[in-house]
Amino acid sequence: MKISARNILNGKVKKIVKGPVSTEVSVELSGGDTIVSVITKTSAEDLNLTEGQDVYVVIKATNVMIATD
Repeated sequence: MKISARNILNGKVKKIVKGPVSTEVSVELSGGDTIVSVITKTSAEDLNLTEGQDVYVVIKATNVMIATD
């Protein structure tokens, strides 16, 4: 796999929550942190995601926002 994104993290699928249109995928990183991503149902099916599967988390964002009250 070749990709231009520079923020690529390794992890394992911890939990999959399937919905009618989208799928929520929780990925546990090696340090114990969890990243949650919502992807289309079709993408989740195409990737054949299963709990415990090794995956890559690819982060490509033009903005990262932080807010406080």
